[in-house]
Amino acid sequence: METSVPLTAFIFANGDRHDGPLVRQLLAEWPSAWIIAADGGARHAEVFGIPVQTIIGDMDSLTPEELAAFESQGAQLRRYPPEKNETDLELALLLAAERGVLRIRVFAALGDRLDQTLGNIYLFALPALRGIDTRMIAGKQEAWLIYPGENIIHGSPGDTVSLIPISGPVNGVRTAQLYYPLKRERLEFGPARGMSNIMQSETARVWLDDGILLVVHTLGRA
Repeated sequence: METSVPLTAFIFANGDRHDGPLVRQLLAEWPSAWIIAADGGARHAEVFGIPVQTIIGDMDSLTPEELAAFESQGAQLRRYPPEKNETDLELALLLAAERGVLRIRVFAALGDRLDQTLGNIYLFALPALRGIDTRMIAGKQEAWLIYPGENIIHGSPGDTVSLIPISGPVNGVRTAQLYYPLKRERLEFGPARGMSNIMQSETARVWLDDGILLVVHTLGRA
């Protein structure tokens, strides 16, 4: 797989699995995706019955026996020293970006460590990911970053959408086809002004003049 450029990379992190309808919907597309595991995330792919093509990280979460088994099944191992600046998930994201993929979906990136969860979300702001459709998938939710200009959210009427500033104030926020409209408003870092909106059609639109918003889209009412 690594000799050609895939359009999509599925990355399995080493957090909680968070299986659910959106996870299953996307994993049904796995034959066309490059399957990357961030170290122990290989176990999650195995549970879903998806063969891993690349395992990357310091390999401290997998036993030598597990690594040998994955390698015998065709996985390529990319080892890094334990004392490194990047997390294993960060290495996986940078590898996918370096290979020129157009779309990245990250599974099992949430867990019981708040620092790791927040850190994983902030990784989506890596400069290397700009222009790549990169989303975190958990249960019935997806989350991604949007930037100045027009942004389209695909879903169904009744789905829940939250718009959360993560880079400081976000100016000029406008929305269409959301129940609570925003009309060139300023969303501050802190207040919950953009939480729990509701899609009114199969697509909603969000425009912003500057800043970065985290979009959290939940299937149905959250």
